[in-house]
Amino acid sequence: MPDLPDWLSAALPEAARHHGLAVASLGDAKTLGKGGFKLWSPAFKVGEELDPCFTAVEEDAVAPPLEWSAPPPGSQELVIFVEEASSGGDEPAAQWVVWGLPGQKGKLLEGEVPPRSGKNALGNSEWLLPDPPIGETRHYVFQIFSTDLPLTIMPGANREEVKKAIEGFVTGCAVLYAPFTGVEAADADFEDDFDFD
Repeated sequence: MPDLPDWLSAALPEAARHHGLAVASLGDAKTLGKGGFKLWSPAFKVGEELDPCFTAVEEDAVAPPLEWSAPPPGSQELVIFVEEASSGGDEPAAQWVVWGLPGQKGKLLEGEVPPRSGKNALGNSEWLLPDPPIGETRHYVFQIFSTDLPLTIMPGANREEVKKAIEGFVTGCAVLYAPFTGVEAADADFEDDFDFD
């Protein structure tokens, strides 16, 4: 398996590195964090476990909130990929593919439906709830890209189609990562819900 470039390895812990991450091919040392461009979440710090309310553990789980600073000047649109770096094979599993965001400082609220979303690893155009086996930790890499042109691709495009559409047009990028360890579902204990007497 090829190594990640040094500029990206320095931004991600070893467990969150996958040579197939979108940022590994779309970004570079000049665009990563260019002009202070940064991605964060009010729901978790970098490297902090995702709350179960963003995962398959909870029945009414939603996508986590994300915020970003102003991208480099000239940016027209923002694109977000969330990928599972623990995936085997050449390509990490796509958890979320989002585009159509204005090229400016902004945010997605918890559970907000983005303007455009593409197919995740299961072929759905929504946030794919992290669902590792109980006791197994997987690592999720949130990546944001600013582009110097607006995308014309249709909703429902897959990860590769979105990657190809922005290749060569990236003005800046930033990464954020969070692990999640599989746990028992919160509603696994049904005894309190029923009266068997």
